[in-house]
Amino acid sequence: CKSCLVKHLEENNTCPTCNIVIHQSHPLQYISFDRTMQDIVYKLVPELQKNEITREREFYHQRGLPCPKDIPPNPGELEEEKPSADVHAESDYHRQDEQVNVCLECISSNLKTLKRRFIRCSAQATILHLKKFVAKKVLNGMEKYRDIDILCNDELLGKDHTLKFVYVTRWRFQNPPLTLQYRPRIDI
Repeated sequence: CKSCLVKHLEENNTCPTCNIVIHQSHPLQYISFDRTMQDIVYKLVPELQKNEITREREFYHQRGLPCPKDIPPNPGELEEEKPSADVHAESDYHRQDEQVNVCLECISSNLKTLKRRFIRCSAQATILHLKKFVAKKVLNGMEKYRDIDILCNDELLGKDHTLKFVYVTRWRFQNPPLTLQYRPRIDI
């Protein structure tokens, strides 16, 4: 479970199962929330989710703090009071999940380069998402994503890899942003 893993990583920088070094100085930054596994645990352990939410609210209440889950996106404002045009102008569209800065570089003269090659997106976004993004921008059609390869350090990336996975496994110990290359698909 996450609490056991966090306790282990406070004293160690290695995986508790296989002893591989996760990160020399900040191993806690390289663990991510597994929503699928969490859903399975919630289904297997009755009342666990309800108990966790109750304990979280009690934690904040004992410290006299508002629970983050109870705070509306824009505290003190009601959506009905604003004209609909103003709602979008003042809304905060930043995501609350972990973000990754990515630099997308073209490594082929057969494709045009992106006007904006730096993007910020969810760490849970996959290479398939990036392939569709690049295809839409440089091939003028998201459906042409199969014609794009995305690489990191000259290694072809699988379409189901998340950016967090790529960052931790392929970009380890390198400075941000995560730099990925795109090119036309090469059939082998």
